Amino acid sequence: MRNCSRIWIGVLAVSSSLFLFSIDAKAAGTVTSVLPSGGVNLSLAKAAPISEIQTSKISANAKIEQQVSLSDIPDAKEIEKKVAEEEFYKNLVIAQVKDYVNVRDTASEKGEIVGKLYNKSVGKFLGEEDGWYQIQSGSVTGYVKAEYCVTGRDAIALAKEVGTEFATVTATGLYVRKEPDMEAKIITMVPEGDDFVVVEKGDEWIKINMEEGDGWVSAEYVELRTEFVQAESREEEKARLAAEEAARKKAREAAAKSQKKQNNTANVTYAVGEGSELGVAVANYGLQFVGNPYVYGGSSLTNGTDCSGFVMSVYANFGVSLPHSSKADRTQGTAVDGLENAQPGDIICYSGHVAIYIGNGQIVHASNAKTGIIVSNADYKKVLAVRRIF
Repeated sequence: MRNCSRIWIGVLAVSSSLFLFSIDAKAAGTVTSVLPSGGVNLSLAKAAPISEIQTSKISANAKIEQQVSLSDIPDAKEIEKKVAEEEFYKNLVIAQVKDYVNVRDTASEKGEIVGKLYNKSVGKFLGEEDGWYQIQSGSVTGYVKAEYCVTGRDAIALAKEVGTEFATVTATGLYVRKEPDMEAKIITMVPEGDDFVVVEKGDEWIKINMEEGDGWVSAEYVELRTEFVQAESREEEKARLAAEEAARKKAREAAAKSQKKQNNTANVTYAVGEGSELGVAVANYGLQFVGNPYVYGGSSLTNGTDCSGFVMSVYANFGVSLPHSSKADRTQGTAVDGLENAQPGDIICYSGHVAIYIGNGQIVHASNAKTGIIVSNADYKKVLAVRRIF
């Protein structure tokens, strides 16, 4: 999120009634919080017209007073947007724990546990009672111990750290340019439906992070949202664990039934780390194609593939069907808590990119048109998710 310069003129008074959770806001300049684990949106409605935000009078001296209007101030829209964003963030409750904090039905440790608020996950602040915060997060409404969470002014900076702002492509194919100008050099083209981490944003252009580096896209052809993790009810946790186990079982069975033979040693020059037998086999198989070309939209491991096509085709060799989408890959299999817990065969997801972990802190991936399929350090840029298929 871009750091906007602050301009203080008198006192800005903003009614808290402007900020509504439960309204999807897709227009440029609005803030939408998507909480992925439950598919529930926390949204900030479009801010009130600039005319509804009042400014105080500024005394030039004892004899002269001047009424100042925000419409006369440079970057007035940025000021309004900044105020709206901060008001939204300070109404969040953010967990600061090692794993999770229990959400209870009453403000007491004797209360029944109705869900879990995981570390760095968020909820909407509803009230405070005897050292407990009442929150609403996803389908869960209840109380969490205040000592394990932050809210108010302390939540503003933290929310920007734990939330990730994405730009999702809405055009069939969208050019990414080196500068925010229609005449600027084209870096690459990105497909419809893929999303990328936002580096900087303006009214007409959005700067996104890609495998090729940072570049600019027209704001007209992307939708912006901010993703947070939300609370999970006991019922949702039970259903998720059952679904993940079923997915693992299905993937193992598909791999076992696959009649294709893998030569796990041919042309392999990288050491694969320890892990499950199937995961190691996936990593070794993917390494056989290092040096082959990258082709946008492709899925051929020999003639050319893009990043998600590479992951899809490697896993297809083991009888496992994965989507041809780096965005969709972030929801496949089961979640792994951090890169430090990754095993060979795990899918490593980045902004607009996806790779296969091979162990020892490395990945194999179809990087870009210049490099083709290569091996890189897994932490070469920010990891968004680690997913385990087997």
